[in-house]
Amino acid sequence: MDQQNFFERVYVVARQIPHGRVTTYGAIARAIGAARSARMVGYAMNASHYDDTVPAHRVVNRVGLLTGKHHFDGTNLMQQLLESEGVIVIDNKVQNFQELFWQPPIEEEEM
Repeated sequence: MDQQNFFERVYVVARQIPHGRVTTYGAIARAIGAARSARMVGYAMNASHYDDTVPAHRVVNRVGLLTGKHHFDGTNLMQQLLESEGVIVIDNKVQNFQELFWQPPIEEEEM
């Protein structure tokens, strides 16, 4: 699978993350059938900053840390975007992570 196609599949999932909820790089990777590709999902999120339809700020690491925050313009933009949706962030970590976690649907394997 080429990188552009991979990134677009990531974006399709990311666009489904509900307002005020978060998911993880790994959950998106598993959803598109590429379970060991969480790092590539991170690269896709970083590459999406010029596409306002991809809510990259809603994607965090497996324990709720804002590991992608340095890829956003401004000092605390990722945190500000999350807080504008009602997500509480303290010390770069989403509070109530388990309650706010959104599990993306798993893609059916293509035959």
